[in-house]
Amino acid sequence: MSMLEWAKREVEIACKRENPDKKEGEFDYGCACYESALKAFESLCEDGHSGMSIGFTKNILNRLIDGKPLTPIEDTDDVWSKRHRSKDLPYVTFQCKRMSSLFKMIYNDGHVEYTDVDRYYCKDIDNPIVSYTSGLVTRIVDEMFPITMPYSPGPSIIVFCEDFLTDRNNGDYDTKAILYALKYDENGDQKRIEINRFFRVSVGDETGSWTEISKEEYEERKTRRLN
Repeated sequence: MSMLEWAKREVEIACKRENPDKKEGEFDYGCACYESALKAFESLCEDGHSGMSIGFTKNILNRLIDGKPLTPIEDTDDVWSKRHRSKDLPYVTFQCKRMSSLFKMIYNDGHVEYTDVDRYYCKDIDNPIVSYTSGLVTRIVDEMFPITMPYSPGPSIIVFCEDFLTDRNNGDYDTKAILYALKYDENGDQKRIEINRFFRVSVGDETGSWTEISKEEYEERKTRRLN
């Protein structure tokens, strides 16, 4: 049996399990996904791919699906689009045309910084199935691991945090610990990097900015935790 015939049989079995009562011509979302995958596999087989070349092609396809560029991004004028500038910010923002999550900030004093909003995500140390993003964590990650050009995004950095509330007037939480990050190195090994920085909501600041505090103050606030 050829690989293509084997794949067709596997998709047929999966679709029957997905919807045993599916009628001819009836649409089923799960079966449609299996069938789309089969089309992609069939195209690879028709192009003569097998073994190693299928692996290479799969890696290319995965990067395209994830919205990641296939070649490194160079900081040239043609890859940036200027965004609306807020008068309150000390920089002009540009968005990358090749990768919508990548931004360049040119500050009033001339220095340049980059941020990729999809480069990381946070996990709650008390509930690891919960993931989210945070402007504060973005700033810390960009400080620790600054983006340089040319830029080729790799696997996401996972940042483990702890949040809690000490005063119900402060919303959902008013205290935050950025504990550690899991980051892949150039050899493909995932490393744990300690951060251990602690913050509280700035007193009297309605913009929701954060003030860094000591671990001791953080632990003291934890004794007054409400959530």
